[in-house]
Amino acid sequence: MKLLYYLTYAVLWLFSLLPMWVHYLISDGIYLVVYHLVGYRKKLVRKNLADSFPGKSEAELRRIEKGFYSWFCDYLVETVKLLTISKKELKRRMVFKGTELVDEIVAGGQSCAVYLGHYCNWEWITSLPLWVTPQAQCGQIYHVLENSEFDRLFLNLRQRMGAVCIPMAETLRRLAEYRQKKQPVVIGYISDQVPFWNNIHHWLDFLNHDTPVLTGTERLARSAGHAVLYIDVERPRRGYYVATFKLIEQNPKQTKDYELTDAYFRMLEASINRAPQYWLWTHNRWKRSHEEFNIRYDAETGRVSLEPLEVIKKRKGLL
Repeated sequence: MKLLYYLTYAVLWLFSLLPMWVHYLISDGIYLVVYHLVGYRKKLVRKNLADSFPGKSEAELRRIEKGFYSWFCDYLVETVKLLTISKKELKRRMVFKGTELVDEIVAGGQSCAVYLGHYCNWEWITSLPLWVTPQAQCGQIYHVLENSEFDRLFLNLRQRMGAVCIPMAETLRRLAEYRQKKQPVVIGYISDQVPFWNNIHHWLDFLNHDTPVLTGTERLARSAGHAVLYIDVERPRRGYYVATFKLIEQNPKQTKDYELTDAYFRMLEASINRAPQYWLWTHNRWKRSHEEFNIRYDAETGRVSLEPLEVIKKRKGLL
């Protein structure tokens, strides 16, 4: 496995040395294969778009669909470019606005919890340390990959610009360590994934769907007293992004349950509605329905069963 890692790393590293215009030529070739030849998850993408935007015409939906696949292929080559891109070049292509808000919060001794989504190039968001005060330790919560060698590869990509990657299972411990050292942190949370059945605590209307959402970011921010912000990302042209910090709440302990989560999804939805082709439509975001959740949920114990659905239905006399 180590040999495979080094071979893969070497190939990607050499590829990343190519100028950006060559990367985008390759991206155009990947697009032809992924969209026209293979049709990667096209059925799911098409369903997600149609269900999310019932008011759009077939022509509009196809335009968004093609735009999505074109951007997705750009995202792939842009991510590889992280292996060797210079700080100066990345800072030119990934511009942050509103960082003075972050600096002001950190100067006051407070940390920041930053919501973002799988929107535009979230990998390039790891260049945030180039823009904010060095007083802050920037980082992101991430899922550890099953393949340890490829997990190592992505850690190299994501930590090159000074941010740290915190495995999800270590979040509480690592945040406590920073707090003990009185080290302000600016931590990014990609919170638009679908939660597991036993981690569903809240539903909301999102993109015309009754949607189960993750609420862990809100709980962490409230318990730690971190200021809560959202990064609104735009793509003015190919290869360039602008990320603007927007304050959701500086005193999260004063908020009601799910208030921060609801605010995040409203802001993410606004970003997506502005340019829907830049969200990750290949993700099966709505695979868990409220109807099935109600079947799995046991009101007496407050637990959600993970047994096969047919087994639960038989036990509850629903078959």
